[in-house]
This record gives sequence, structure tokens and C-alpha cells, in this order.
Amino acid sequence: MKIAGKAVFNYFTQYFANFMNKLSTYIKASYEEMKKVTWPSKKETTNYTILVIIFSLAVALFLGLLDYLFNLGLAQIITKY
Repeated sequence: MKIAGKAVFNYFTQYFANFMNKLSTYIKASYEEMKKVTWPSKKETTNYTILVIIFSLAVALFLGLLDYLFNLGLAQIITKY
């Protein structure tokens, strides 16, 4: 039984060491890739944020208008019959 326990311990030790090696490699590669990223300026970020807000409000208004019109149409159909 002592031999089996030692084999299991060795297996998990190897597994953990392999996992930590892969994790370390992943973090180093991610860090190197982040150095290559061209980040937007503060002005670009502000402009994009405003654009997203305006677009979101326009879509919400459009969908709200459609909902209102469909509701009116459905109400007309229901009251007619």
C-alpha cells in the first residue's frame, strides 16, 4: 500500500508541476501580447463611448416605438372581435 501511495503522490506532484509550468508560460505570453496592443487615446475612448450611448438610445427608442405600434395594432384587433 505504501508503494501505491507514493505513486499517487508522484503523479500529482508531476501534474501540479506541469500545470504550474503551463500557467507560467500562458501568463508570460499574455504579458508579451499586451505590450503589442495599440491602446486608444482618451479622446478616442470618449468619442466611442458617446457613440455607443447614442446608438443604444436610438435602438431602444426604435424598439420601444415598434412595441407601442404593435400594442396598438393588437389592441385594435382584440377590440374589433
